Amino acid sequence: MNRLYTRKLVDYAAARGQDGLKLVPDLASADPTISADKKSYTFKLRSGVKFDDGTPVTSKDIKYGIEREFATDVISGGPVYLKNLLDNGQNYPGPYKDKDPNKLGLKSVETPDDATIIFHLAEPSSDFVFLLAEPAAGPVPQKRDTGAKYALAPASSGPYMFKPGGIVPGKSAALVRNPNWDQATDPIRKALPDAVTLTVTTNQNDLDQRLIQGTADIDAGQVGVQADARRQILQDPKLKANADNPNSGFLRYAGLATSVPPLDNVECRKAVIYAADPTTLQTAYGGPVAGGDIGINMLPLTIGGSDANYDPFGRKAGKPQPDKAKAALAACGKPNGFNVTITARNNRDTEVKAAEALQEALKAVNITARIEQYDGAQQASVTGAPDNVKKKGYGIILGAWSADFPTGTGYMQALADSRSIPANGNYNLPEIKDPAIDGLFDQAKAQTDPAAANKIYDQIDHKIMDGAYYLPVVQAKALNYRNPRLTNVYYHDAYGMIDFQALGVSDGK
Repeated sequence: MNRLYTRKLVDYAAARGQDGLKLVPDLASADPTISADKKSYTFKLRSGVKFDDGTPVTSKDIKYGIEREFATDVISGGPVYLKNLLDNGQNYPGPYKDKDPNKLGLKSVETPDDATIIFHLAEPSSDFVFLLAEPAAGPVPQKRDTGAKYALAPASSGPYMFKPGGIVPGKSAALVRNPNWDQATDPIRKALPDAVTLTVTTNQNDLDQRLIQGTADIDAGQVGVQADARRQILQDPKLKANADNPNSGFLRYAGLATSVPPLDNVECRKAVIYAADPTTLQTAYGGPVAGGDIGINMLPLTIGGSDANYDPFGRKAGKPQPDKAKAALAACGKPNGFNVTITARNNRDTEVKAAEALQEALKAVNITARIEQYDGAQQASVTGAPDNVKKKGYGIILGAWSADFPTGTGYMQALADSRSIPANGNYNLPEIKDPAIDGLFDQAKAQTDPAAANKIYDQIDHKIMDGAYYLPVVQAKALNYRNPRLTNVYYHDAYGMIDFQALGVSDGK
């Protein structure tokens, strides 16, 4: 929804499928000029772009907006990728503690004039331009910044603005046209409706019925309808015609902890993967429609470099492979099987069912699994704490992941880089510590050509699967219903959902 009211230097193309993964100039007038050492990026801004109050958007507004990401003591809870990439040892505290008189003291970003902004990186980063498409890279006029309260009345640089008092936390938000937005300056947005209203509800079944009855247009969360509505939609051809079932960008998987014997042995990890029944696991997550396609590797189809045909463990066939599992058990010195603990979050019913399906499949090759459910709200300190995983013997950890930005680094680095294993909040569940994988991430980071980086991400995916560190379960899907009156509907791979900014309505209401 941020695309409706915030513009960035670059943003994702308004295009369906993987064409939407391409970044195009937005506030910038053209692609950046990149220095020979790949550490400096210079952007020139379009002329004529204004905030909703009529003031021009300048390079200083963009710099100030990015500086706010550094103020984690005031503004918390969001990604800090740009902060990590742009600090360069300055330990910049953010604009609220900035001693610069203009509150623009971040040295790695220069604004020599209102139409030019220059970024200096400590080292090359193939993901840098993708980070500039994140909401945190949007312009913020310093005079309108209210710190933690800014979200109650954010400035608009896009085609819509929030009505005064239009944001009611936990209940609703109302967007109307920004009178100072000029279509001629915006190559991405068409702004077809006159207004956009968001209603917040925690009752998913109520939301489903509003959608089916036509009193709501679309679920902003795009998490899929519940079981009752799913049955209703799939049994009615008219309703089914207005339902979508795309890949969401999430991959559900099991991490096989290398710190917990005998899963410190690659052959024992292979035994788990071969013994797993792909179809019963898929069914546990909701089947092909609500659950998703059977997972075959660790790079989702919504990420550049993915390969829909790379299936090293033959999972696409949908059957367990007990003979191969037993051969792997013999190779790891456990011909009679072993005991293991599977963890599942108790607030994820499908995850618990998946643990039960895996437990049953492992039993066929004499791997005895105990299931331990835990409070999903405590994930960071339970399965995300390597010391606790080792202490409790959590050998198989069910989880899921989606990229904050659609590159191999955005998806896989947290899952596979040895330098991404914190004491709490760890998502490298197997605790992969492979210098070759770390080195490939570094190689990818040094690229400025996405196609070259994608080839490296494919290599990383192969190395992860060679090590049998993860059991990929499903490429997640969700069945979403939309009002038949919506027009210009297409699925956007960068967001894992319909591109909201493109939508129109056919009845003019």
